[in-house]
Amino acid sequence: MNISPKRVTFDEDSFWVELSDGRTIGVPLAWYPRLLNATPGQLADYELSPRGIHWDALDEDVSVEGILAGRGDITRHRQAVA
Repeated sequence: MNISPKRVTFDEDSFWVELSDGRTIGVPLAWYPRLLNATPGQLADYELSPRGIHWDALDEDVSVEGILAGRGDITRHRQAVA
């Protein structure tokens, strides 16, 4: 997949990812509890990579593949299985 994030913006309930193919995808913050509970400053402190978005201080990674597949944070599910 050669689709990468170009820009991220936030509103009260969602974050919006502008992709290199011209689409903008809205993602509910509720899918990512670390992001939902973050301060505006923490949300703004992200890094883009060819594969996704990373918030170092929040220990959160969101992949473009996951966004396009409609997957939220699966950490909780992994911990329940382990």
